[in-house]
Amino acid sequence: MDKAGDPVNAEGGGNLAEPATVGALLSAATALPVGRLDAEVLLAALLRLPRAQLIAFEERAVDPLTAAMFQAGLERLAAGEPLAYVTGVKEFWSLPVTVAPGVLVPRPETELLVELCLARLGPEARRVADLGTGSGAIALALSRERPAWRIVATDQSADALDIARANCRRLGAANVELRQGSWCEPLVTERFDAIVSNPPYIAPGDPALAALRHEPVEALVAADQGFADLFAIAACARTHLLPGGLLLLEHGAGQSPKLMEHLAGLGYRDPASHRDLAGHDRVVSAVWP
Repeated sequence: MDKAGDPVNAEGGGNLAEPATVGALLSAATALPVGRLDAEVLLAALLRLPRAQLIAFEERAVDPLTAAMFQAGLERLAAGEPLAYVTGVKEFWSLPVTVAPGVLVPRPETELLVELCLARLGPEARRVADLGTGSGAIALALSRERPAWRIVATDQSADALDIARANCRRLGAANVELRQGSWCEPLVTERFDAIVSNPPYIAPGDPALAALRHEPVEALVAADQGFADLFAIAACARTHLLPGGLLLLEHGAGQSPKLMEHLAGLGYRDPASHRDLAGHDRVVSAVWP
């Protein structure tokens, strides 16, 4: 921005009403605390181009409206808003998942839940529940890999289910059924081969929340030092898992020992901790007798 508040053209003087190029806009982005990669992804999304093509043709002209939208997006990124909210999409399990401020941004580490579920259950017809589905990312990934499965995805947020529903339609996930309600409540009396969840598990007041301030707090924070929702799911899942059914719960740093102990106390067999690619304990699995 110049002192009058007008976005500055990176090629020297003027504003974004004048012609700009890809290279000039990306160079201008360095004036803000925004990473080069994020700037490239943002501009590629606005131009509807693969990022590699964007980089290869930095002399490509950019129309004034797109340049202005790029500037506005950079300012949102500089304010700490997640890139996925600015572009409206986040890749998860190689799927372009639509996201918005009403749902969490899917994280790569959550793909471990998908990997473990796929490894434990074969491609034949199965029934799986995804509790607290948010954008639907986990259910969508399972649907893509296991078309014979029937997946029930629940969330108490109507706004989240609207986003998940749009994702299911766009990605053709016909075997995913969305239901509104808290945790196991929408499952009624049904039983499943597996129940998976990435619930809120951050303790109130945790310093990590500062970096997550743009995401819905109700999808992040749980009472009882972050264990309240993990324990609630563990309890209700017992009446909705088939004998030998699999429970998979994503959790936070340092929570796996207490969570595994709690699961054993509830009667689950073989509680185990699984690490993500960064080497952090990320998911606990257990089997219902």
